[in-house]
Amino acid sequence: MRRLMVCAIWFAAALMTSCTVGPKYVKPSAPAPTAYKEAAPSDSGGDWKTAQPGDAAARGAWWERFGDPRLNELEQKLEISNQNIAAAAANVQAARAMVREARSQYYPNVSVNPGIVNSRWSTGFGRPLGIVYSAFSLPFDATWEPDLFGRVRNTVKSSALAAQVSAADLENVRLSAQSDLATDYYELRAQDALTRLLDATVAANREALELTANLVQAGLANDEAVAQAEAQLKIAEAQDTNLGVLRAQYEHAIGVLTGEPPSTFAVAPSEIPRMNPPSAPLGVPSQLLERRPDIAAAERAVAQANAQIGLAKVAYFPTVTLSAQAGLQSLSFTQWMQWPARIWSVGPSLVETIFDGGLRKATMQQAQAAYDQTVANYRETVLTAFQQVEDNLASLRILGQTIEQQDAAIDAAQRNLEEEEVRYRAGLDPYLNVIAAQTAVWTDQQAAVTYRMQRMVASVQLIKALGGGWDASKLPSEKDLAAKR
Repeated sequence: MRRLMVCAIWFAAALMTSCTVGPKYVKPSAPAPTAYKEAAPSDSGGDWKTAQPGDAAARGAWWERFGDPRLNELEQKLEISNQNIAAAAANVQAARAMVREARSQYYPNVSVNPGIVNSRWSTGFGRPLGIVYSAFSLPFDATWEPDLFGRVRNTVKSSALAAQVSAADLENVRLSAQSDLATDYYELRAQDALTRLLDATVAANREALELTANLVQAGLANDEAVAQAEAQLKIAEAQDTNLGVLRAQYEHAIGVLTGEPPSTFAVAPSEIPRMNPPSAPLGVPSQLLERRPDIAAAERAVAQANAQIGLAKVAYFPTVTLSAQAGLQSLSFTQWMQWPARIWSVGPSLVETIFDGGLRKATMQQAQAAYDQTVANYRETVLTAFQQVEDNLASLRILGQTIEQQDAAIDAAQRNLEEEEVRYRAGLDPYLNVIAAQTAVWTDQQAAVTYRMQRMVASVQLIKALGGGWDASKLPSEKDLAAKR
C-alpha cells in the first residue's frame, strides 16, 4: 500500500507538470508602411532599389559593396579585435550559462554529507554520566520540486529570451562598430581629398605669386598685387596644414575601433578621386522588422517580460517538494558499512502562502507594467528605425541632386577664374578680381568634397538602418542556448 501511495503521488505530479501558468505570448503589432516615401526615383541615379529575389545572398559583409580593399581589411580586423564586440560576446556567453543554470531546476538536487562525530553525554546539571560515543553517518539527500505550475519552465523561457536579447545586442554592437568604422574611414578620405585639393590650390597660388612678381618687374603690376598674392598663398597653406588635425583624429578613432593603439596605427592617404555610394537592394518596409538586431532585441525583451508575468502568477500556487534520504548510520566503525546500518526516509511537502499583505498582487502589477513598457519601447524602436531609413534615403536623394548642382557651380567658377586671369595678365583688372575668383572656385570645390563625403556617410548609415547583413533567423534557439560550450 505504501508503494502504491508513493507511485500515485509521482503519477499525479507528472500529470500536473503539463500545466503552465501565464499568458500566451503574442508578438505586439508595430506600424509598418507599405513603401518608403523617400525611395522615389530621382535625378540622382536611383542607387537604392527595391530588393529582388536573391539580393539578400550578398548582404553579409555589406562593406564590400563599396569596393575599397583597405576598408575591407579594416572591417575584418574589427571583427577580431574590437573590444566592445568582445565585451558583448562575453555577455552572450554569460546569458547562455544562465539558461543552463535555469534548466538545472528540472532535475533533483542530490547531496552527500558524510560525518564522524565523537560526543560525551551529561545530565545537563553538571553531573557527567561518563558516556562517550562516536557516530558514523553517510547520508544521501535528494530534493526535487516538480514543475507543477510552470515556474521552472517560465524561468527557463525567461532566461532563454534574455540570452536572445544579448545575442541581438551583440549583433547591434557589431553593426554599430562596423558602421562607425566605415563612417570614420570616409570622413578620413574626405580629408585626403581636401588635402589634394588644397595642395593643388597652394601650387596654383605659388605660380600666381611668381607671375605677379614677374609682372611687377615688367612694370605691369605693383607691389600691392604681390602682397595680395602672397597673402592668398599663406592662407591656403595654413588651411592645408590645419586639415591634419581632423585626419589624425579620424585615424586614431579607426585604430581604437580595430583594437590597435593609435600610436602604432596608420592609414595611408588614398588616391581615390571620387566617392560614390554603392548600388544595393532596399527591400520592403516590413522586412525591416526582421533585419535590424535592435528591433529583434526589443521584441525578445517583450517576450521575456511576458514570461515574467507567468512567474508572478505562479506565486499564487503552492510549492510542492519531494524529499528523500538514504544512507548508512552506526555507532560502530566496523558496522558502519553493513546492511543493518541503513537508514531512509521519503515524503512530499507543500508550502502555500495564506497572507502576504498584497505582495503577490503588487508583484503581478509590476510585471504587467514592465510588459507594457517593453511593448512601448518595441514600437518606439520600430518607428525610430523607419525614421532612420527615411532620413538617409532623403539624404542620398537630395545630396545626389546637390552634387550635380555643385559640380555645375564649380565649372562656372572655373571659367570665371580663367577669364579673370586672362584679364589680369592683360592689365584690364586688378589682382583682387583674381583672388575673388580663386576663392569662389576653392569654396565650391571644398563644398563638393563635403557633399560627396556626406553622401557616403548617408550610404553607410542607410545600410546600418536596414540592418546590415543580419536577419532575425540568426538568433539562437532555446536548444542552441542550452547546449554546453
